[in-house]
Amino acid sequence: MKEEIKAMWIFAALITSLCFGINNSIFKWSSGKGYSKVHIQFFFYFTAFIMALLYSGFVDGLTTNWLSILLGGAIGVLNANGNIQMASAFEKGPASLTSPLIAANAIFPILCAAIIFHEHISSLQWSGIVCMLLATLVIQYTPNAKGNHQYLPWMMHTLFAIFSFGVLGILMTTSTRLHLNSLDILVSMYGGGTLYLISALAIKNEKIKLMEVKIGSLVGLLSIIAYGCYFFALNTGIASIIFPVVSLNCLVVVFAGCYLFKEKLKSYQIAGVLAALIGIILTKI
Repeated sequence: MKEEIKAMWIFAALITSLCFGINNSIFKWSSGKGYSKVHIQFFFYFTAFIMALLYSGFVDGLTTNWLSILLGGAIGVLNANGNIQMASAFEKGPASLTSPLIAANAIFPILCAAIIFHEHISSLQWSGIVCMLLATLVIQYTPNAKGNHQYLPWMMHTLFAIFSFGVLGILMTTSTRLHLNSLDILVSMYGGGTLYLISALAIKNEKIKLMEVKIGSLVGLLSIIAYGCYFFALNTGIASIIFPVVSLNCLVVVFAGCYLFKEKLKSYQIAGVLAALIGIILTKI
Protein backbone atom coordinates (compact mmCIF):
# COMPACT_ATOMS: atom_id res chain seq x y z
CA MET A 1 0.00 0.00 0.00
CA LYS A 2 2.87 2.35 0.88
CA GLU A 3 4.50 1.76 -2.53
CA GLU A 4 1.17 2.43 -4.28
CA ILE A 5 0.81 5.79 -2.50
CA LYS A 6 4.41 6.67 -3.41
CA ALA A 7 3.75 5.82 -7.06
CA MET A 8 0.60 7.98 -7.00
CA TRP A 9 2.26 11.15 -5.70
CA ILE A 10 5.19 10.80 -8.09
CA PHE A 11 2.70 10.27 -10.94
CA ALA A 12 0.77 13.37 -9.77
CA ALA A 13 4.02 15.39 -9.81
CA LEU A 14 4.72 14.16 -13.35
CA ILE A 15 1.20 15.21 -14.46
CA THR A 16 1.87 18.64 -12.95
CA SER A 17 5.15 18.83 -14.84
CA LEU A 18 3.42 17.80 -18.09
CA CYS A 19 0.68 20.44 -17.73
CA PHE A 20 3.19 23.17 -16.82
CA GLY A 21 5.29 22.15 -19.81
CA ILE A 22 2.31 22.37 -22.18
CA ASN A 23 1.39 25.77 -20.76
CA ASN A 24 4.95 27.07 -21.14
CA SER A 25 4.99 25.78 -24.73
CA ILE A 26 1.75 27.67 -25.34
CA PHE A 27 3.29 30.82 -23.83
CA LYS A 28 6.31 30.40 -26.12
CA TRP A 29 4.11 29.96 -29.19
CA SER A 30 1.80 32.87 -28.30
CA SER A 31 4.70 35.28 -27.69
CA GLY A 32 6.02 34.44 -31.15
CA LYS A 33 2.61 35.39 -32.56
CA GLY A 34 2.68 38.76 -30.80
CA TYR A 35 -0.13 38.08 -28.31
CA SER A 36 -0.15 40.00 -25.01
CA LYS A 37 1.34 38.02 -22.11
CA VAL A 38 -0.70 40.08 -19.60
CA HIS A 39 -4.01 39.43 -21.41
CA ILE A 40 -3.32 35.70 -21.62
CA GLN A 41 -2.30 35.59 -17.95
CA PHE A 42 -5.51 37.41 -16.96
CA PHE A 43 -7.86 35.07 -18.82
CA PHE A 44 -5.82 32.11 -17.58
CA TYR A 45 -6.37 33.19 -13.96
CA PHE A 46 -9.96 34.35 -14.43
CA THR A 47 -11.01 31.06 -16.09
CA ALA A 48 -9.25 28.97 -13.45
CA PHE A 49 -10.82 31.08 -10.66
CA ILE A 50 -14.35 30.58 -12.01
CA MET A 51 -13.78 26.83 -12.50
CA ALA A 52 -12.31 26.39 -9.01
CA LEU A 53 -15.18 28.40 -7.50
CA LEU A 54 -17.83 26.36 -9.35
CA TYR A 55 -16.15 23.09 -8.35
CA SER A 56 -15.98 24.15 -4.70
CA GLY A 57 -19.70 24.93 -4.79
CA PHE A 58 -20.45 21.58 -6.39
CA VAL A 59 -18.55 19.54 -3.80
CA ASP A 60 -19.35 21.96 -0.95
CA GLY A 61 -15.67 21.98 -0.07
CA LEU A 62 -14.98 25.71 0.38
CA THR A 63 -14.50 27.07 3.89
CA THR A 64 -13.85 30.57 5.21
CA ASN A 65 -10.29 30.58 6.43
CA TRP A 66 -8.33 33.83 6.49
CA LEU A 67 -4.98 32.05 6.56
CA SER A 68 -5.90 30.10 3.40
CA ILE A 69 -7.09 33.31 1.72
CA LEU A 70 -3.86 35.15 2.58
CA LEU A 71 -1.52 32.28 1.65
CA GLY A 72 -3.45 31.40 -1.51
CA GLY A 73 -3.68 35.02 -2.60
CA ALA A 74 0.06 35.47 -2.06
CA ILE A 75 0.81 32.31 -4.10
CA GLY A 76 -1.41 33.59 -6.93
CA VAL A 77 0.23 37.02 -7.04
CA LEU A 78 3.73 35.49 -6.90
CA ASN A 79 2.97 33.05 -9.72
CA ALA A 80 1.42 35.72 -11.96
CA ASN A 81 4.27 38.13 -11.25
CA GLY A 82 6.86 35.39 -11.80
CA ASN A 83 5.41 34.56 -15.21
CA ILE A 84 5.37 38.22 -16.27
CA GLN A 85 8.89 38.84 -14.95
CA MET A 86 10.17 35.74 -16.74
CA ALA A 87 8.63 36.87 -20.04
CA SER A 88 10.17 40.33 -19.58
CA ALA A 89 13.57 38.77 -18.80
CA PHE A 90 13.42 36.82 -22.08
CA GLU A 91 12.80 40.10 -23.92
CA LYS A 92 15.67 41.97 -22.22
CA GLY A 93 18.51 39.48 -21.94
CA PRO A 94 20.13 36.24 -23.11
CA ALA A 95 17.73 33.31 -23.16
CA SER A 96 20.77 31.03 -22.77
CA LEU A 97 21.12 32.20 -19.16
CA THR A 98 17.56 33.26 -18.30
CA SER A 99 15.91 29.82 -18.33
CA PRO A 100 18.60 27.99 -16.30
CA LEU A 101 18.83 30.79 -13.73
CA ILE A 102 15.07 30.98 -13.17
CA ALA A 103 14.78 27.17 -13.07
CA ALA A 104 17.27 27.17 -10.18
CA ASN A 105 14.52 28.65 -7.95
CA ALA A 106 13.53 25.04 -7.15
CA ILE A 107 16.46 24.81 -4.73
CA PHE A 108 14.72 27.19 -2.26
CA PRO A 109 11.60 25.09 -1.53
CA ILE A 110 13.76 21.93 -1.59
CA LEU A 111 16.05 23.33 1.14
CA CYS A 112 13.00 24.65 3.01
CA ALA A 113 11.39 21.19 3.05
CA ALA A 114 14.61 19.46 4.08
CA ILE A 115 15.82 21.96 6.71
CA ILE A 116 12.68 23.58 8.16
CA PHE A 117 10.23 20.66 7.84
CA HIS A 118 12.89 17.96 8.46
CA GLU A 119 11.98 15.70 5.55
CA HIS A 120 14.03 12.51 5.50
CA ILE A 121 15.79 11.98 2.18
CA SER A 122 18.15 9.09 1.47
CA SER A 123 21.52 9.58 -0.24
CA LEU A 124 20.17 7.89 -3.39
CA GLN A 125 17.19 10.26 -3.44
CA TRP A 126 19.54 13.24 -3.01
CA SER A 127 21.47 11.92 -6.02
CA GLY A 128 18.22 11.82 -7.98
CA ILE A 129 17.36 15.38 -6.94
CA VAL A 130 20.79 16.62 -8.06
CA CYS A 131 20.41 14.76 -11.40
CA MET A 132 17.02 16.38 -12.05
CA LEU A 133 18.20 19.88 -11.13
CA LEU A 134 21.29 19.53 -13.35
CA ALA A 135 19.08 18.19 -16.15
CA THR A 136 16.79 21.21 -15.83
CA LEU A 137 19.74 23.58 -16.16
CA VAL A 138 21.43 21.70 -19.02
CA ILE A 139 18.31 21.14 -21.13
CA GLN A 140 17.43 24.84 -21.16
CA TYR A 141 20.96 26.12 -21.80
CA THR A 142 21.42 27.50 -25.32
CA PRO A 143 24.98 28.75 -25.94
CA ASN A 144 25.83 31.40 -28.49
CA ALA A 145 22.34 32.95 -28.33
CA LYS A 146 22.25 36.25 -30.19
CA GLY A 147 20.26 39.41 -29.58
CA ASN A 148 20.32 42.94 -28.23
CA HIS A 149 20.70 42.61 -24.49
CA GLN A 150 19.86 45.14 -21.76
CA TYR A 151 21.71 43.54 -18.87
CA LEU A 152 20.55 45.66 -15.91
CA PRO A 153 16.79 45.32 -16.66
CA TRP A 154 17.36 41.67 -17.56
CA MET A 155 19.10 41.03 -14.24
CA MET A 156 16.29 42.73 -12.28
CA HIS A 157 13.51 40.81 -14.07
CA THR A 158 15.42 37.53 -13.62
CA LEU A 159 15.96 38.11 -9.90
CA PHE A 160 12.30 39.05 -9.39
CA ALA A 161 11.23 35.87 -11.22
CA ILE A 162 13.57 33.69 -9.11
CA PHE A 163 12.29 35.34 -5.93
CA SER A 164 8.62 34.97 -6.95
CA PHE A 165 8.84 31.30 -7.92
CA GLY A 166 11.12 30.41 -5.00
CA VAL A 167 8.87 31.99 -2.34
CA LEU A 168 5.82 30.49 -4.09
CA GLY A 169 7.24 26.98 -3.60
CA ILE A 170 7.97 27.67 0.07
CA LEU A 171 4.41 28.96 0.65
CA MET A 172 2.92 25.91 -1.08
CA THR A 173 4.94 23.60 1.15
CA THR A 174 3.90 25.62 4.21
CA SER A 175 0.20 25.43 3.30
CA THR A 176 0.35 21.62 3.09
CA ARG A 177 2.29 21.33 6.36
CA LEU A 178 -0.41 23.46 8.05
CA HIS A 179 -3.01 21.02 6.61
CA LEU A 180 -4.96 23.82 4.94
CA ASN A 181 -7.74 22.85 2.53
CA SER A 182 -6.15 22.64 -0.95
CA LEU A 183 -9.39 23.83 -2.58
CA ASP A 184 -9.41 26.94 -0.38
CA ILE A 185 -5.82 27.65 -1.43
CA LEU A 186 -6.63 27.14 -5.13
CA VAL A 187 -9.65 29.47 -5.11
CA SER A 188 -7.70 32.12 -3.18
CA MET A 189 -4.68 31.67 -5.45
CA TYR A 190 -6.60 32.22 -8.67
CA GLY A 191 -8.68 34.99 -7.10
CA GLY A 192 -5.59 36.83 -5.86
CA GLY A 193 -3.86 36.42 -9.22
CA THR A 194 -6.96 37.72 -11.04
CA LEU A 195 -7.10 40.87 -8.89
CA TYR A 196 -3.36 41.44 -9.41
CA LEU A 197 -3.71 41.10 -13.18
CA ILE A 198 -6.73 43.43 -13.31
CA SER A 199 -4.42 46.19 -12.05
CA ALA A 200 -1.83 45.20 -14.70
CA LEU A 201 -4.55 45.38 -17.39
CA ALA A 202 -5.55 48.85 -16.22
CA ILE A 203 -1.96 50.06 -16.59
CA LYS A 204 -1.50 48.49 -20.04
CA ASN A 205 -4.93 49.55 -21.37
CA GLU A 206 -4.53 47.54 -24.60
CA LYS A 207 -7.22 46.07 -26.86
CA ILE A 208 -8.01 42.45 -26.05
CA LYS A 209 -7.97 39.90 -28.91
CA LEU A 210 -10.35 36.93 -29.05
CA MET A 211 -7.43 34.54 -29.52
CA GLU A 212 -5.90 35.77 -26.24
CA VAL A 213 -9.16 34.86 -24.47
CA LYS A 214 -9.11 31.36 -25.99
CA ILE A 215 -5.43 30.78 -25.18
CA GLY A 216 -5.83 32.04 -21.62
CA SER A 217 -8.91 29.84 -21.05
CA LEU A 218 -7.06 26.73 -22.27
CA VAL A 219 -4.08 27.52 -20.03
CA GLY A 220 -6.48 28.05 -17.11
CA LEU A 221 -8.01 24.59 -17.60
CA LEU A 222 -4.58 22.95 -17.70
CA SER A 223 -3.49 24.95 -14.67
CA ILE A 224 -6.44 23.66 -12.61
CA ILE A 225 -5.40 20.09 -13.40
CA ALA A 226 -1.73 20.88 -12.71
CA TYR A 227 -2.21 22.54 -9.33
CA GLY A 228 -4.78 19.95 -8.23
CA CYS A 229 -2.14 17.26 -8.82
CA TYR A 230 0.55 19.52 -7.29
CA PHE A 231 -1.29 19.85 -3.98
CA PHE A 232 -2.14 16.14 -3.93
CA ALA A 233 1.56 15.33 -4.40
CA LEU A 234 2.65 17.77 -1.68
CA ASN A 235 0.01 16.46 0.74
CA THR A 236 1.01 12.80 0.29
CA GLY A 237 4.63 12.85 -0.86
CA ILE A 238 8.09 14.33 -0.24
CA ALA A 239 8.31 18.00 -1.26
CA SER A 240 12.09 17.83 -1.73
CA ILE A 241 11.53 15.29 -4.53
CA ILE A 242 8.33 16.81 -5.93
CA PHE A 243 9.86 20.21 -6.75
CA PRO A 244 12.67 18.92 -8.99
CA VAL A 245 10.20 16.55 -10.71
CA VAL A 246 7.90 19.49 -11.46
CA SER A 247 10.86 21.57 -12.67
CA LEU A 248 11.33 18.99 -15.44
CA ASN A 249 8.44 20.63 -17.31
CA CYS A 250 11.24 22.06 -19.48
CA LEU A 251 11.42 18.60 -21.11
CA VAL A 252 7.96 19.14 -22.57
CA VAL A 253 8.97 22.58 -23.87
CA VAL A 254 12.08 21.10 -25.53
CA PHE A 255 10.13 18.30 -27.23
CA ALA A 256 7.38 20.74 -28.25
CA GLY A 257 10.10 22.91 -29.80
CA CYS A 258 11.33 19.93 -31.80
CA TYR A 259 7.84 19.05 -33.03
CA LEU A 260 6.15 22.45 -33.42
CA PHE A 261 9.07 24.79 -34.11
CA LYS A 262 11.27 22.27 -35.95
CA GLU A 263 14.12 22.78 -33.48
CA LYS A 264 16.81 20.10 -33.35
CA LEU A 265 17.57 18.32 -30.10
CA LYS A 266 21.23 18.95 -29.27
CA SER A 267 23.56 16.30 -27.85
CA TYR A 268 23.82 18.00 -24.43
CA GLN A 269 20.00 18.17 -24.27
CA ILE A 270 19.79 14.43 -24.93
CA ALA A 271 22.27 13.96 -22.08
CA GLY A 272 20.01 16.17 -19.92
CA VAL A 273 16.96 14.04 -20.76
CA LEU A 274 18.84 10.90 -19.74
CA ALA A 275 19.98 12.57 -16.50
CA ALA A 276 16.36 13.54 -15.76
CA LEU A 277 15.17 9.95 -16.26
CA ILE A 278 17.97 8.65 -14.02
CA GLY A 279 16.99 11.24 -11.40
CA ILE A 280 13.34 10.12 -11.41
CA ILE A 281 14.38 6.47 -11.06
CA LEU A 282 16.73 7.24 -8.14
CA THR A 283 14.08 9.20 -6.23
CA LYS A 284 11.70 6.22 -6.47
CA ILE A 285 14.22 3.75 -4.96
